[in-house]
Amino acid sequence: MIPGPYLVYLGAVTDPLAAKTARGIAFWRPGMAIAEMAEPGCPVTVGLPRMSLAEAVAAGARTAVLGYANAGGVMDAGTVAFCLEALRAGLHVASGLHARLAGNPAIRAAAQAAGLSLFDVREPPASLPLGTGRKRAGNRLITVGTDCAVGKMYSTLAIERELRGRGVAADFRATGQTGILIAGSGVPIDAVIADFIAGAAEWLAPDRHDGGWDLIEGQGSLFHPAYAGVSLGLLHGAQARALVLCHEAGRETIRHAGDYPVPVLAECLARNLEAARLTSPDVIAVGVAVNTSALPAQEAQAYCRRVEDELGLPCQDPVAMGVDRIVDRLLACCAA
Repeated sequence: MIPGPYLVYLGAVTDPLAAKTARGIAFWRPGMAIAEMAEPGCPVTVGLPRMSLAEAVAAGARTAVLGYANAGGVMDAGTVAFCLEALRAGLHVASGLHARLAGNPAIRAAAQAAGLSLFDVREPPASLPLGTGRKRAGNRLITVGTDCAVGKMYSTLAIERELRGRGVAADFRATGQTGILIAGSGVPIDAVIADFIAGAAEWLAPDRHDGGWDLIEGQGSLFHPAYAGVSLGLLHGAQARALVLCHEAGRETIRHAGDYPVPVLAECLARNLEAARLTSPDVIAVGVAVNTSALPAQEAQAYCRRVEDELGLPCQDPVAMGVDRIVDRLLACCAA
């Protein structure tokens, strides 16, 4: 378990989406992250007090968390320097980047000298099994997306909260670095060897006999030229009874692949259902979760109504509107 509280490091990001790890922790685990730190000139904030390393340590921080994500999950020179400074200040360091903290000789030596720990969240569990497709007991839902970074984690966590609020057993199954930091466990599915992705999903959400729900955080998109393989393996291994489609209103091109347009919602949903039927022939869609943060409130409501008319499914913004009607549909359609 990573010791809290956290100081989250934003680096020099200029795109708010790039700070998704810090923002997710701040939103879903209020009190766990007590401060943020960024390079001079960084315009992004996740709403936490901005502190220096010394101030954060004095406020009680125990671990510095690299709170940003980038294409390829690389560490730049500024991040390496921050990690070294954090260790010298007495903080453990946690990272969800593909580049491993323990793989950097200077960072590893500094941690050993200080007697502190390095937490590489994107390190998969050892000995993950191959996928089998064996029919598993229990209820599973997976979120899928028109693109990466459209709110799949937020939607999954919101559904967990709504189900638990109704007295229904439900567990968020994290598959990305931010989700793992929030949940405290999971599998970083995009760091798993391709042959084992489906098996990792089966391992993460095995047979369940209590009538509750395993809520599996989706990754990437079947329409993303870089991440589609991860999305497909996860979809097959999830063997879900239900899907929720996630989308960001106003996004026109695929993130990090601007030559590709974001797919039409109906086509995206149809492709995901088709793929999911390989291991779950009776899978159904129960809702659409849309990030409407770029729209005024009235426009956001109108946007969701148009999506509902188009797809015949409840459509809500999990942050601004909740997911009560999506969960109504889930429970009505998937009654035991």
